Amino acid sequence: MNFDDTIDMIDTPERYELEDEPFPHHQRIRTDLFRRYGNGIVILAAIAGSDVNAPDFDAWLHIGENSLVTLCSGKAEVGQNAKTSLAQNVADELGIQVASINVILGDTELTPFDMGTFGSRTTPIMVPQVRRAAATARELFIDLAAAHWKVDRNILTAKNGCIVKGDSGEPISYSQLAQGRKVTRISTSDQPTKPAIDWTIGGTSIPKTGSRAFVTGKHEYTSDIAVEGMLFGKILRPPAYRAVLHRVDIRRARELPGVIVVHEGSFVGVAAPTIAEAVRALAMIEAEWELPPDHPPVASQVSPADQYIPHSILARGSNGELQANAFSASHDSIGSVARTHNATYTLAYIAHVPLEPRAALAVWEDDKLTVWTGTQRPFGVREELMTIFGMAEDHVRVIVPDTGSGYGGKHTGDAAIEAARLARSAGRPVKIVWTREEEFTSAYLRPAGVIDVAAAIDNSDKIVGWDFHNYNSGGAGLQSPYDIPDQRAEFHETGSPFRQGSYRALAATGNHFARESHMDELARIAGMDPLAFRLHNLTDDRLRAVLEAAAERFGWSERKATEGHGFGIAGGTEKGSYIANCVEVEVDQETRAVRLVRIVAAYECGAVINPMHLENQIEGAIVMGIGGALYEAIRFEGSKILNPRLSEYRVPRFGDVPEIDIVLLNRKDIPSIGAGETPIVAIAPAIGNAICDATGIRPRSLPMQPFNQN
Repeated sequence: MNFDDTIDMIDTPERYELEDEPFPHHQRIRTDLFRRYGNGIVILAAIAGSDVNAPDFDAWLHIGENSLVTLCSGKAEVGQNAKTSLAQNVADELGIQVASINVILGDTELTPFDMGTFGSRTTPIMVPQVRRAAATARELFIDLAAAHWKVDRNILTAKNGCIVKGDSGEPISYSQLAQGRKVTRISTSDQPTKPAIDWTIGGTSIPKTGSRAFVTGKHEYTSDIAVEGMLFGKILRPPAYRAVLHRVDIRRARELPGVIVVHEGSFVGVAAPTIAEAVRALAMIEAEWELPPDHPPVASQVSPADQYIPHSILARGSNGELQANAFSASHDSIGSVARTHNATYTLAYIAHVPLEPRAALAVWEDDKLTVWTGTQRPFGVREELMTIFGMAEDHVRVIVPDTGSGYGGKHTGDAAIEAARLARSAGRPVKIVWTREEEFTSAYLRPAGVIDVAAAIDNSDKIVGWDFHNYNSGGAGLQSPYDIPDQRAEFHETGSPFRQGSYRALAATGNHFARESHMDELARIAGMDPLAFRLHNLTDDRLRAVLEAAAERFGWSERKATEGHGFGIAGGTEKGSYIANCVEVEVDQETRAVRLVRIVAAYECGAVINPMHLENQIEGAIVMGIGGALYEAIRFEGSKILNPRLSEYRVPRFGDVPEIDIVLLNRKDIPSIGAGETPIVAIAPAIGNAICDATGIRPRSLPMQPFNQN
């Protein structure tokens, strides 16, 4: 927004025109949507996180005299099709076509503040918000039409972008009602919206907004954007994480024509007219680095994790000794304990490997900074830029073009900051596009982890005790959804030699791998079918439903394992939605190479907004989960990454992906929940359980290929 343009607004049932009267709480509303898009209707709503007693408002919806609807949200489009799903919900409430909605996302000057696109929050938080805004606009149009016709509003309905008079069917369009007006209305949290059972556009497979541009290559990502006079930037990178720049010589690089060299403390970068010239200039810089001290060698007791897990994590932050948290059966609440079982599971560091590497274009104009960048947190990146350059909020603008995936790896503004520093010194716009190697070595990784699990079952094969300890990888998905009377689950921080951070579903992938693998181990001890054992210890009806749905589609009861051919099942819940996977695998008896034969996934996330896009999300998560389950791992020495390129870091390929069959459980009685994360959490344990079924050997470390675990 242009926050210098401020106008007072009123909101009363009797008066709609913009007038110079005090707004509730005497607040000024920051909006220039009338100036930008013309006369019409603007719907305001409170900004999330503002004071409930005196909230900050911003503009979410503008409906113009030409019937064009503009929806503004601070979320970012990173491949999850948020533009489409948000437009569907607005169209549903207003009774209009999706094609008539212009969705603006992730622009700190145009959209309301938002914490960021993470945690599967867009659907459960943003969808109700935009539905309420659209419903508020619909009710306002009904009021305006009632005043126009001088009739009772109860005989009026909204349909096809019009308000229709019930007795005669006479319509009046939204554009007619918006003519010559500057009308505002506040959308409140108690504004009723259509229930899912009444949706007509929501719940259908509307094609992706702007899909033709993506398919034809016309869509511009950050790396495609160019402005006049732009230079290309490159940054001097340390050879290992936490390496300290000891000495640098930039004289030769500075002598190159047209090249700008920036040296500010430990930051060294170049800007040049072409990428090739920037690469050449960077290569001419001589630098000496002080490497961090090598970490102790990995303890030999754990294999094959010794090439993936630092000693600091294997030691569980204790005195360096590897210790299992053996389950104690002394608690009175446990009752009769028949059998106990302890096991340790490990998972490697892995990289996000987004299709689009980090990129940013920075432009300084007078004392204002504009940055185009692919990030999941546009307002967070703006805050970083404001802090680093000591600037006011209204002097920094961050724009997020539709971005080629994030997976939790694009929370920070690294590329934006680098481009802005170079552009400030060069006095010209600068664009930075990270290389694939920089993505591996300079971005943060999904944390590695060690998970100790101990459990006890009684004579009726009920789990009566559960002790679960995660070291380093995180606390997401930590608690077991199974019905266990005595349960303890804890996350413990440890030291790490690498930069680590968010990854799709956070630690829920590792915690589900350990938990669902352990559930299978307990089922074997109990002599029960793995599905039957889970259902025997389950009171959560939603998890039961996806497990049963996946098993039925898969033909679980008819499966027949043979040597080298096995079947696995796993389920879980995270952030309010539920997933179950059934997997069939073949394991080569000589090489122990694992081949996936087929996968069935049953998923439930409340009311389904767009079935086709939901299936795409689930398929994408499963394929990504296959990578972490079988192939992906960062190899390292000390704090230096040894496989920072795709020729050495194995990701799933087309030939690795089997038939994937998806079952959607559409619960219209439950609010819609996000699907960006949960579908990834059960695939690794399902694969591991199938491997054990085929070989009798239990894989307890990720990745599981080549399979040589015990």
